Amino acid sequence: MKKLFRTAAVAAVTALALAGCGGGGASNSSNVTPTGEIKPREISWLLSRPADGAVINIMKKLADDYAKNHPGFSLNLITTPDRPSYIQKLETLAAANKLPELFDTDATPFAQQLAKQGKMVDAEKLLKTLNVYDDYRPAALDYQRFDDRSLYMIPFQFELEFIWYNKSLLQKAGVSAPKSLDDIPALCTSLRKAGITPIAIDGQDQWPLERYAAYQPFRETGPDFIQKLKKGEAKFSDPAGQKTVEWLAALGKAKCFQDGFSSQGYSDAQNQFTSGKAAMYNIGTWELPSLATDKLNPAVRGDIDFITLPTTEGTATAANEFVSPSGIGMAVNSKTYDPLVSDFLKFALEKYPSEYAATGALSPTTNVKTAIPANATPLYKKAVEKANDLGDEQAMPWDTQLDPTTNGRLQQELVLLVQGDITPEQFTSTMDSAVAQNAPKFFK
Repeated sequence: MKKLFRTAAVAAVTALALAGCGGGGASNSSNVTPTGEIKPREISWLLSRPADGAVINIMKKLADDYAKNHPGFSLNLITTPDRPSYIQKLETLAAANKLPELFDTDATPFAQQLAKQGKMVDAEKLLKTLNVYDDYRPAALDYQRFDDRSLYMIPFQFELEFIWYNKSLLQKAGVSAPKSLDDIPALCTSLRKAGITPIAIDGQDQWPLERYAAYQPFRETGPDFIQKLKKGEAKFSDPAGQKTVEWLAALGKAKCFQDGFSSQGYSDAQNQFTSGKAAMYNIGTWELPSLATDKLNPAVRGDIDFITLPTTEGTATAANEFVSPSGIGMAVNSKTYDPLVSDFLKFALEKYPSEYAATGALSPTTNVKTAIPANATPLYKKAVEKANDLGDEQAMPWDTQLDPTTNGRLQQELVLLVQGDITPEQFTSTMDSAVAQNAPKFFK
């Protein structure tokens, strides 16, 4: 099924490109000020977000508030949290020219095809017209941009990813938090000798291990390596690629991750860390309620701290530059963009940040202050304040950058490499072949 899905993803981009060549009826993506009467009706938003999450709950509330003064208006939320199923639905609707007024998408080649065909409203022009563009964090907007820096998606979240650690467990092993990525294999060896699991990881979902693959190249070259690799203009056999391959193999040899990690999921990894069995845990600020409030196990609560992504010798990026995603973005269908959609977005985007920040989350804008929960530990505020000191570069998650087929193969090969089932040379050969075969077709 996975192979069929990835093949379908490539085919969908090809089909979309061919459909665009037919010429028929592309909309004007730059028309962000539609004129005419506001006529209330139901509009739809195709989402890939947790059904009970803050984003959906807040937008439901705002839609209800808007409807009070616009009888007949409603927001139909079409939710498909499972990402592969969602992407398939998105591509099917796009190919049939039946996308709803609003829809979620990452900054993928598929989305860029839609933008080039005029099927998505220019989000930068839209936000500027609504007088909210300057409120957004540059990092939140940059995460949504295509490689040419154009912006067609609006962020509703902002997260920071840290390496959380247990001071007591590190002290027991006679070590301290890593100052460099290159320190981590030796650190794992010391922790293992002390009978401690070094790092808890969700191996089942695969993307957490892929984060580790992105770290060394980001410190070595900034975003340059992945931007070239995904298009087949760089290889894993290049110096930056070999740096991460050798490092990942070293993590595996040092048994950095919990035994049987590849079959353990998100809650397994979280429990390993919060129960005091694992010394480190790489996760984002969406876990602040679990890691920085009185919900955290009292036995470990006073021992928990975090660091940002460690640097390396001669690093190309700074300690305040790391993974800071703003989640999947919302695109606006240019075909159905009319005075009602424009007016509702103005209403919602002006009110959303304060509602979102009130939940204790980091807003994608800087014009509101995150509410620190009454039951928070000092780490909560410390983590939130890191958003005020970010550099210009950010480490992009590779699963949003690579073509689907290469990404799927990478996730499989990473597990084999870290488990010691294949050598660095075998990994390099396999992945360079996968990139060479798939990238040109996807990024043409």
